Amino acid sequence: MSEIIKVENLVKKYKSAESNAVDGISFKVDEGEFFSMLGPNGAGKTTTLSILNSTLNPSSGSVLINGHDIYLESTKVREKIGVIFQSPSLDTNLTAEENIRFHSVLYGYIPFALNFKSLPNKYQKRVKELSTLMGIEKDLSKPISTFSGGMKRKLEIIIGLIHNPKILFLDEPTIGLDPLTRKNLWDYLLEIKKKGDTTIFLTTHYIEEAEESDHVMIINKGKIVSFGTPEDLKNDLVEEYVVISSLNNEFLRQELLNINAKFEGDGPFKVYIEENKLQNLFQKIKTKLSLINVHNPTLEQVYLKIIGDSKHENV
Repeated sequence: MSEIIKVENLVKKYKSAESNAVDGISFKVDEGEFFSMLGPNGAGKTTTLSILNSTLNPSSGSVLINGHDIYLESTKVREKIGVIFQSPSLDTNLTAEENIRFHSVLYGYIPFALNFKSLPNKYQKRVKELSTLMGIEKDLSKPISTFSGGMKRKLEIIIGLIHNPKILFLDEPTIGLDPLTRKNLWDYLLEIKKKGDTTIFLTTHYIEEAEESDHVMIINKGKIVSFGTPEDLKNDLVEEYVVISSLNNEFLRQELLNINAKFEGDGPFKVYIEENKLQNLFQKIKTKLSLINVHNPTLEQVYLKIIGDSKHENV
């Protein structure tokens, strides 16, 4: 697959800062990929995302978006991207639909028009589709000043999706959403992923949302501390184990010792297993088991381990 985002030796240092907010990172994202960037507050996530969507200039390094330099060809970059920002970018003097229309004109998706009914059918249909998805279809003609924080967040999402962007940047997109709307948005994003027409670049505090990613990049203090598929990260960094017990744990303990199993506890036993060796373990155990609980590592466990290790290294 072709690269749609290519970052090389990216650095961003703010004036008076003692260290770089982004410190020489390099990575690439393939077209149609679902890519997640994780990291604690102050790790450099929002700074990196702002550079990629051309709203912030880097101190050094290069970034190509769909083959265009973000500094020299920012207009061409912005034509192909959609951005859902963490902070609101709405005009409170306009209605919800007027905000959508304004950004659609800036994206070049539609020509300017004074009223909704005179706009192209593709725009009207798209607005109705997305506003229904977000649950604000009855509020499009209302002024933004009457919207709650959650409603404003929903409108921001519609604006980011309205023009079917080639690359969609999502900066903590589900913060402030109710559970149902969050689920609806996530289902919609996964549908986009299946089609493969849009590249999704996500930052999130809900680490479980990154489980569906093709690749995950974890950054801390401006540096990349881990990179890979969710499964690769889990296999490399978190031990898999099974918790087992029997009516005769002393006999089971002896059996585990006889087969040289790595375990701990006096019953139930926490037995560590190598990749794809769970069946082998059970074939060797003859004792009748009363408890079997297989532990599958999560991306959150991987994240916490990596961030904990990287903090320790920087002490």
